[in-house]
Amino acid sequence: MTASKTRWMWTAVTGVCMFAMLHAGQLQADTDQSSDWRLPRGDPQSTGRSLRTLPPELSVRWEFKADEAIESTPVLGDGRLFVADVMGQVYALNRNTGEELWRHDYDTGFLASPAIEGDLVVLGDIDGNVYALEVETGKERWKTTTDGEISGSVAFHAGNVLVTSQDGKLYCLSIKDGSSVWVYQTDDQIQCSPTVAGGRTFLGGCDGQLHVVDLATGKAAGNPMPLGGPTGSTPAVIGSKAFLPIMDGAVIAFDWEKNKELWRHEDEERSQEYRNSAAVDDNWVVVSSQFKHVDAISIADGKRKWRHTLRRRADASPVIAGEDVWIAATDGRLIRLSLADGTEKWSYEIRGAFLAAPAIAGDELFIADDEGVVRCFSAKRAQDARFQ
Repeated sequence: MTASKTRWMWTAVTGVCMFAMLHAGQLQADTDQSSDWRLPRGDPQSTGRSLRTLPPELSVRWEFKADEAIESTPVLGDGRLFVADVMGQVYALNRNTGEELWRHDYDTGFLASPAIEGDLVVLGDIDGNVYALEVETGKERWKTTTDGEISGSVAFHAGNVLVTSQDGKLYCLSIKDGSSVWVYQTDDQIQCSPTVAGGRTFLGGCDGQLHVVDLATGKAAGNPMPLGGPTGSTPAVIGSKAFLPIMDGAVIAFDWEKNKELWRHEDEERSQEYRNSAAVDDNWVVVSSQFKHVDAISIADGKRKWRHTLRRRADASPVIAGEDVWIAATDGRLIRLSLADGTEKWSYEIRGAFLAAPAIAGDELFIADDEGVVRCFSAKRAQDARFQ
């Protein structure tokens, strides 16, 4: 939902309507029409989805070279792109030109993506620190610390920041100053990002459980749901359904309101291994495995519709954009697949490797690679031939 639409609709009566829309999955659609990508999975529900189908032919509009490798997804808001590298630099770039606006250097590294809320960009590092930087200047507003590496992006809810840590805890912090609001404890590491929907946050854990936590109290909303194995993937939520791949080769659908499993998809020929997150729309769950397969699975019954086999695996999570699925692979290929049948429609290849998913905002795609290059792709133009 755009900022102007939010201001117009934000009343007590329409607030109730918005909750109903969220429950039906319609608020998701409004959010996806935005020209921003403020969270690495695109929206609070972690769907990895945009409603916009990108132009049929794309070319590189601009490139920016960071100092070190980038293993996380860029985020975009208010005309700026934010990205962090593995040696501790946080960059703000002009979205239209790729020009560096500011950078903030830390003596650590970032594997988790930044996330934007209001006038702050917030991210965690491998030492367990959480930083809130001003969007305009890069000035540090506050810093706090957890007891383990932060592998996932933060999320936001009602003036608070949600942070997962490999110390097994979910931290709820005040966005004003980073002070603690509450802490939720699990039995093992948490490597995913928190997903937010319906007044709840959803966590897939290395303890082999899907945790659903009440955001008002920080307490479990029912018993954790068993997964049958550990996961570092971020749950995706559409309405009352949550979808989560696990490392042991299953993609699972839950009804989180009824606290029950709906279906479990497992490859009949060879057990897959999932180390990234699913992209979901109203009909399909798209996943990529460590065995080079990209699968589209029916939300209705958990049956596979199509499979596309890559040359090399994709460690990055898939992204759905309108009629397409976007895959960033470790062989340096950015691949566009048809959501309808999995056929390849377009690709672009670099010398390095893509380790994180793209961000899709408006009619543009933004992605970073393991050589620290950030690229903006837009509709192909004659003057862009120098990048081909």
